Amino acid sequence: MNGFFYLISSMTAKVIYEGNLRTVCTHVASGATIITDAPTDNHGRGEAFSPTDTVATALASCMLTVMGIKAQQMGLDMDGTSCEVTKVMYAEPRRIGEIHINMIFPAKAYSDKDKAILENTARTCPVFYSLHPDLKKEISLRWL
Repeated sequence: MNGFFYLISSMTAKVIYEGNLRTVCTHVASGATIITDAPTDNHGRGEAFSPTDTVATALASCMLTVMGIKAQQMGLDMDGTSCEVTKVMYAEPRRIGEIHINMIFPAKAYSDKDKAILENTARTCPVFYSLHPDLKKEISLRWL
């Protein structure tokens, strides 16, 4: 297998097209659902996350999740940390060209070493590595 480790798992999600450019995505293990709509700039209603919105949002969510794991291991409290996510679409072909994430940490006692570890953890999350290297990812961390 060329040095790669493959994790084989059961089905992750089921996605149903409901018409009018809307899908309902169901997480098989939990039953949780996400609705997506095409954005208004691409023939849609824009009444829910678009599929590309979910990709950009997944990056921020993954970063916060792995940082939360690391923070727990370090005995740090990250509760209340938030991300502002901006997705920039490119044309020809239509695709996500840039994702900008502004991560905001509430006022808590983080040492410079803690900050460096958490930032490195964010930039090495699975979604970050799964996105194409040509996709520009601008990540800023603000410590209040």
